[in-house]
Amino acid sequence: MKRWLKITLRILSVLIILVILTWLAGAFYISRNKKEVLSSILAQLNKNLNGQITATSMEPTLLKSFPGVSVSLNGVLLRDSLWSKHKHDLLKAQDIDVSLNVLSLIVGNVNINQIAINDASIYIYTDSTGYSNTSIFKSKPAEEKQSSNKTSALEIKKIDFNKVNLVLDNQKRFKLFNFNIDQIQGRMQYPDSGWTGKIKLKTQVNSFAFNTKKGSFLKDKSLEGTLSAHYSRKLDAVILDPEILKIGGHPFKIGAKIDLDKSAFAISIAVDKILFRNVALLLSPNISSKLLKFGIEKPIDIRGNIIDDGSGKYGDPLIKVGITVRDNVVSIPSGKLTAANFDGSFTNQDTVGGIIGDENSSIKFHRLTAKYFNAPIKVDTFTVNNLSRPIATGLVTSQFPLSNLNNSLGTQDFVFKQGTADLRLYCKADIDNFRFTKPVVSGKIKIANADILYVPRKLHLVKSALDINFDQNDLSIQNGHFQLGKSELNVSCSIANFANLYYTDPDKILVNLKMHSPQLYLNEFLPFLGPRNTKKKASSGNSMKTASKELSNVLEVSKMNIKLTVGKAIYDKFLAKNLNADISLRGEGIYLNKISVEHAGGTLALDGNIIQQPASNLFKINSKISHVSVKDFFYSFDNFGQETITNKNLKGYLSSLVNISGRISHAGKILPRSINGKVIFNLNNAALVNFEPMVKVGKFAFANRNLSNVEIKNLDGTLNIRGDKVEISPMQVNSSALNFNVKGIYALGPGTDVAMDIPLRNPKGDENLTSKEKREARMRGIVLHLKAIDDEKGGIKIRWNKDHD
Repeated sequence: MKRWLKITLRILSVLIILVILTWLAGAFYISRNKKEVLSSILAQLNKNLNGQITATSMEPTLLKSFPGVSVSLNGVLLRDSLWSKHKHDLLKAQDIDVSLNVLSLIVGNVNINQIAINDASIYIYTDSTGYSNTSIFKSKPAEEKQSSNKTSALEIKKIDFNKVNLVLDNQKRFKLFNFNIDQIQGRMQYPDSGWTGKIKLKTQVNSFAFNTKKGSFLKDKSLEGTLSAHYSRKLDAVILDPEILKIGGHPFKIGAKIDLDKSAFAISIAVDKILFRNVALLLSPNISSKLLKFGIEKPIDIRGNIIDDGSGKYGDPLIKVGITVRDNVVSIPSGKLTAANFDGSFTNQDTVGGIIGDENSSIKFHRLTAKYFNAPIKVDTFTVNNLSRPIATGLVTSQFPLSNLNNSLGTQDFVFKQGTADLRLYCKADIDNFRFTKPVVSGKIKIANADILYVPRKLHLVKSALDINFDQNDLSIQNGHFQLGKSELNVSCSIANFANLYYTDPDKILVNLKMHSPQLYLNEFLPFLGPRNTKKKASSGNSMKTASKELSNVLEVSKMNIKLTVGKAIYDKFLAKNLNADISLRGEGIYLNKISVEHAGGTLALDGNIIQQPASNLFKINSKISHVSVKDFFYSFDNFGQETITNKNLKGYLSSLVNISGRISHAGKILPRSINGKVIFNLNNAALVNFEPMVKVGKFAFANRNLSNVEIKNLDGTLNIRGDKVEISPMQVNSSALNFNVKGIYALGPGTDVAMDIPLRNPKGDENLTSKEKREARMRGIVLHLKAIDDEKGGIKIRWNKDHD
């Protein structure tokens, strides 16, 4: 063996022996001087305390910190000078391991290298006046500091916490932080500027409440990781460099600055690829309960800051959070945003210098693009302000084919086959339970070349186009064009206060609608004769289905005034020109306020109503008919539901006042025997052709006269209609074949009883008489008193009227 190696080994052996001897000497010294060492340790720990730390006993634990010497302090209590008032121990530990410097111990000075606190509780308490039991650590007066030297300062290199419950209870600021610390390992260095350290921690959060009235952040979450910290004497602040800390098992990058003098702090947080729900559950209930109304399916990136200036002015810390969402699915109370991209931000101090809290909070979405029920939307900035009474604002733009909405509305009330929509809307709305209410909308929706089926009314509109204009609460439609079958309609309308009434009182919505058409086929509008659904639908669920049902409900229960002008109106056999109508839709009723039309060479004017009912509709009509062709008139109205007097039996011109009521089917047919009312009429230059009762009278008494074509120059009469019976008021008929008086009941079924007084004199023999002479001679001579009644076969028979007047 070489000489230098032998010398090296001897020196190492001597050093090892020296260390062992020194360690044994220290161990022996501690064993023989427990009380003195304990007193020295406590004295060292109490040097700069405005209170006292005590221990019930001390035992050496020789091998724990070899080559240092360690002792275990049992029953340790740390209390500030005002403990007797608040009764909160700053530190209460079953066991504290203290590692001592052996050489300093031998020379009579205790130098603590390491402290391990085990099975303990630490309670940092601040009362409502602002006093804290941490005042125990306040610096001693300046003169005491000057008399001390650096070597006497307490500089512990290693601090470990094992199974420690840590509570920070600030009654003045309503803050409560409570941690179950499984392990904290601190490795410290003490340069002149302060101290630096690495802190490895593993803990469970019981409470992390900046405001106990609003609940805890990080509730029941685990914290695990290593932090780099340093204390600056110049700034009197502890600074945590950004490091990875696992919160609830997910890695977060956490950095912080804590100003000890002001009790202020600033925390920076960064996390990538985390689920939105997991983030929301880290926040206090007053925030998470609102955020969980929303959902984001795929992971997102988040950056945030939590800042407290230490003044306690607002209670809550300042919170600023930014999120990045790309190609994601966002759930909102009214549906889903798919293919969503946006940058979001949240702050609880939107106005700089203003209060911190819900009243000054703001959620903003920047550069938002997404599909909403297959309709692409674009929003440059969408803002929700004042979370205590949220108000949402934003400019929404979109262009899409209407067919994208099929199978997306949650209801089959509307089916879109083609067409495009182009919208640009500025919206402002209150948010009640995260649903829009009291919206104020400005802007336009332009629909072009649309093919729309409105299922509840079976209305199929093609080649449709319109501009929907929103002016805050009011709505108007311009440039509307619709084609329903062969009918064409040009439409404009206005609805005052639409936005307010839509959600609150849809049955108070009044639509003022103007329509013009060159040609209408009225039978294509028969679906309006069906009963309207006036039952208000309750909102259910948080989806587009609710919104679509609400819209369908509004269309059914709202009131409508219609001004209609039509060049030509056609309904089955009815043909009219220059139709002008004022119509109102109210609840179950269609009210014909004023209608005028040219028909059958004359004019018709009417008013009335149609009350919609489940089986059939009840109608009431007041009409004035002026000089219409009676033949064409009866033909157009399908002989008014009877077959006795038809258009084939009539010629001439009719003027009449009609006041009738009855029932009409949902298919637009007048129900037989349902009409009641009164008809006052005048026939001019008329003829009764092949009228069966008249022909039978001719066969019975006037075989030599032509009663199959009875000409009547003028006839006035009154008919009272009672279902299937027509009451003929006493009426004088002067015709080309005979003159007669008639009255009685003509029945469409059984019950006919018509009395006729027929003079046998031929009216042709009186042609040269004056009008007065004709009236005086009218009933001279032989008069037949006849009665028309039912026969056994369901027809009519004529017999003598023995009971004539």
